[in-house]
Amino acid sequence: MVTSPVCELLGIRYPVLQGGMAWIADGKLAAAVSNAGGLGIISAMNANAEYVREQIRLARSLTDQPFGVNIMLMSPFADECAQVCAEERPAVITTGAGSADKYIPLWKEAGIRVIPVVASVAFAKRAEKAGADAVIAEGQESGGHIGELTTMALVPQVADAVDIPVLAAGGIGDGRGIAAAFMLGAQGVQMGTRFLVARECGVHQNYKDAVLGAKDISTQVTGRRFGGNTCRGIKNPFTRNFIKEEYAPDATAETVANLGAGALRRAAVEGDVKNGSVLAGQIAGLVNKEQTCEEILLEIMDEADRCLKGAQAWVK
Repeated sequence: MVTSPVCELLGIRYPVLQGGMAWIADGKLAAAVSNAGGLGIISAMNANAEYVREQIRLARSLTDQPFGVNIMLMSPFADECAQVCAEERPAVITTGAGSADKYIPLWKEAGIRVIPVVASVAFAKRAEKAGADAVIAEGQESGGHIGELTTMALVPQVADAVDIPVLAAGGIGDGRGIAAAFMLGAQGVQMGTRFLVARECGVHQNYKDAVLGAKDISTQVTGRRFGGNTCRGIKNPFTRNFIKEEYAPDATAETVANLGAGALRRAAVEGDVKNGSVLAGQIAGLVNKEQTCEEILLEIMDEADRCLKGAQAWVK
């Protein structure tokens, strides 16, 4: 069985974290992933503290295994969500869209493992200095908010730059991706897109169907012109209109930022996959069936094990 020091660090069976996907990663999905041997993650997204508390308690009622919370640091509720997490004490907190430096002492005092998502070596080194337990090096192949570097380029550079464990994310959806991540210096992975089609995932069926129908070139990136809100999602009328408006002569950073308001909820909750934002990674073309979280993890870990053992056949 494939294992790593991350498993011991987090108290999990498999070195796989589920991505903290806004409007999708709730307490039910997190508990299912954790029960299956990975680390489920609840997304705090832009929700207030009481929503986060409610989801933590829901997950705790459904699993006795470790699970985590993802806090988007640009959220207006980040401060209160940080405090609620310190009170409720999930096993792990992952962070994105900003620096978690000011919260890390609070969470560490509460006995919580802190794992920021980083898109550069500089950010990884800063997280380590601030006391992070590990980092997730996320390449631009991932769905949702992305940086500039690819997973292949980012992960080994981050692994060389820090002494804490590195998890790889972005373009990883099967056992081959996990095996490759280990070869790049990672000790585990984070996956989002593969879990979108988990049977326990409550995202709208139209959203799942869009992922299941995706091909290798089905995603595109919006928000590059002004930066700060660069996202990858499945091509649809929303993304095409977004790019048209984004590059209009009179476009500004503010008008472009407003283009995405409410778009993810329209797709994920309401099922409007034409006028909403269907965030998914480039790996969507490999995702072709709905499975339970347990089936997903068993399949990918078995494949990773076979890949790593079979790689010796190519070494002479």
